[in-house]
Amino acid sequence: MSAEPRLAEVAEPEPAQQAAPGTDQAVKETLEDYTLRFAPRSYRRWTPMVVATTALGGIAYMADFSIGAGIGLAHGTGNALLAIAVAAVVIFVTGFPLAYYGARYNIDLDLITRGSGFGYFGSVLTSVIFASFTFIFFALEGSIMAQGLKLGLGLPLWLGYLVSTLMVIPLVIYGMTALSKLQVWTTPIWLLLMVGPLVYLVATDPGTVDRFLAYAGTDGDGGINTASVLLGAGVCLSLIAQIGEQIDYLRFMPPKTEANKRSWWTAVVMAGPGWVVLGALKQAIGVFLAVYIIAEVGASAAPEPIQQFKGAFDAMMPSWLVVPLAVVLVVISQIKINVTNAYSGSLAWTNSFTRVTRRYPGRMVFVLVNLGFALALMEADMFSFLNSILGFYSNCAIAWVVTVATDIGINKYVLKLSPHAPEFRRGMLYAVNPVGVVAFVAASGLSIAMYFHALGDALQPYSPVAAAVIAFVLTPLMAVVTKGRYYLRRTDDGIAEPLLDEDGNPSAVAYECHVCRQQFERPDVAACRTHDAVVCSLCLSTDKVGDHVLPAGV
Repeated sequence: MSAEPRLAEVAEPEPAQQAAPGTDQAVKETLEDYTLRFAPRSYRRWTPMVVATTALGGIAYMADFSIGAGIGLAHGTGNALLAIAVAAVVIFVTGFPLAYYGARYNIDLDLITRGSGFGYFGSVLTSVIFASFTFIFFALEGSIMAQGLKLGLGLPLWLGYLVSTLMVIPLVIYGMTALSKLQVWTTPIWLLLMVGPLVYLVATDPGTVDRFLAYAGTDGDGGINTASVLLGAGVCLSLIAQIGEQIDYLRFMPPKTEANKRSWWTAVVMAGPGWVVLGALKQAIGVFLAVYIIAEVGASAAPEPIQQFKGAFDAMMPSWLVVPLAVVLVVISQIKINVTNAYSGSLAWTNSFTRVTRRYPGRMVFVLVNLGFALALMEADMFSFLNSILGFYSNCAIAWVVTVATDIGINKYVLKLSPHAPEFRRGMLYAVNPVGVVAFVAASGLSIAMYFHALGDALQPYSPVAAAVIAFVLTPLMAVVTKGRYYLRRTDDGIAEPLLDEDGNPSAVAYECHVCRQQFERPDVAACRTHDAVVCSLCLSTDKVGDHVLPAGV
């Protein structure tokens, strides 16, 4: 294999073959953090542990405490802990193959989804699902921050919602470079403020543990009930789409080599599916603090994280310090997660819009769109019906993630009907692949029908199970029925240089794009249909005429 790129002769593009208006600006903007495209080796300068720390910083959200509290208050501690454990196992198992592919091939979850059963346009469905995840959880975190600002500064909730929305805009503009610094420097403070009160309460008042374990909930008698466990797990499983945000960081992992393979795998497991370990612990802490608050203050405040930590801080420090520290914890947590929500949501919206319209309006447009949706949910007081929103949403998220994970684990490695290396470029994929689309639509549609009691009250708690099982069964079944013929529109991208190097990592050989004149690494380009040249993936996406897009073929 040649170590030097085989540079094609570049001709000036004719008028009919010019890129879509705004392509130059689009290319320049995406080069900050490689929005919508493969993240090249030349940009990925961080060590595995820095990438992992940055990724884990994004799960500092307070929603876990509310989710755990809500489940515990309704169903009791025993059912809540089992529900949290069931959801955590499902999230870990399904998240592992996705995290591996994101880190190994340096692409985000939408690009993985395209080549893992959905097709070039088929994955627009799941991009919208993921974008919805980001603004739902942005709204949830913003609501929690507004509660903190009301307690600490007396701000009315509507103003707190606005402040929590606007303050992330300057931070999210700069992509991975700024986010990595923010997450690394704020994580130690956040961990200290979160863990300290719990350790203090358990050490100084062991009776809090007994009350926690004995709590029966408002809907039960304290015994273990399958329906309660599954209803609680369904709420927790709404977080299954968090793996998409983890991959938005993991795609910047350095190449895996013999020298770094131990740290590489540790980082991928810890910051990929491993995020759910910390998430599950936070949910359990939420149950614990809610039970503590019920005993000390009353049930009305128990689901609110600001009240949970105010109550815990009250027990361990002077009163003048309690509210400021509780507010600091909430604000740090909200900033850490909501810059990630705004960033990842903007990528998902931009990705969908660019593919459908073949125009790139700029990522900042969709930062504002995502924030607008989130602000509307906050002003509608989504916090008061949190579990209903998450229970419904989880069916769609489960169907998507299980479909992609099954395609990677079964269709690629067992049945070998799905191409092993992920493909995401326009022209290389069919517009729609029935394997993933049919499995996703059937799994999400039937599970949502069950959730809304369409198939009877007895089956309603089992909607998340149905979403997972249907997606898991239909994905390989559809691959067998279609014989895998709808994965690749063509197998040859017209470039002789292999996509992967001798270590199995994406090749770092660089080519100049015929349209935008920028340098891109091998996985991000394909041959041009009308010129002896190559075109980058974004210029292919914004090619309105289709002159650069390779025809169907070998």
